[in-house]
Amino acid sequence: MTQTLYAEAPVPVRDDIRAADERAWARLARPGAWWSGEERVAIAAEVRLARDCDLCRERKQAVSPNAVQGVHDSAGKLTEPAVEVIHRIATDPGRLTRAFYEQALAAGLSDGQYVEILGTVVTLVSIDAFCLAIGTPVHPLPEPVPGEPSQYRPTSAKSGEAWVPMIPAADAQATESDLWPGGRTGNVIRAMSLVPDEVRGLKDLSAAYYLPIESMGDMSFSRAIGRAQIELVAGRVSALNECFY
Repeated sequence: MTQTLYAEAPVPVRDDIRAADERAWARLARPGAWWSGEERVAIAAEVRLARDCDLCRERKQAVSPNAVQGVHDSAGKLTEPAVEVIHRIATDPGRLTRAFYEQALAAGLSDGQYVEILGTVVTLVSIDAFCLAIGTPVHPLPEPVPGEPSQYRPTSAKSGEAWVPMIPAADAQATESDLWPGGRTGNVIRAMSLVPDEVRGLKDLSAAYYLPIESMGDMSFSRAIGRAQIELVAGRVSALNECFY
């Protein structure tokens, strides 16, 4: 895939971004903790369908998304609760609520499935948005890798701090010690720690598209632009995307 990524890009694309995309696509195709490879690719496909979903568009324009009922434009490969979560996270993240999360669990999703959906949506939105921003076609979705989900759940994950259970900032055990090597991290990273591989995927993409998480406190970090300029762009993009964090 490395040879074909960004082949039609109108601007040069850094090698580390190409490599990060390749790793992300490989992760996407493999079974995760709670979804098979086929289901993970189906989640990715739903993210793209959500952009032109009539129901999502009507809800986005409504005072409350709960005021509009209907059926999502969907490929029909996933359950209705999963499709609802994917479309809402992808198109209206600024109005997600604890009640919405609890309704998803009541409808049959597990907390781990919810977090893995979130991580997959983040991966697709990040990479697709970059492709669209530079005027190049989005990458074709990968072929799923056979296999069953691992159903791995970190024993140190605890409930009470957020909607979903998280690993305490100072209690990443040996199998998760790579998630934040310094022993402390922000809640925005811990938010997906119930599914550790989703944190690893976020870190990998962040290192290429933004900055390495380990360099977050380094105000001298720079690329073609300086750290202050990086944060200005990041802040503006976050505001446009209605990032409630």
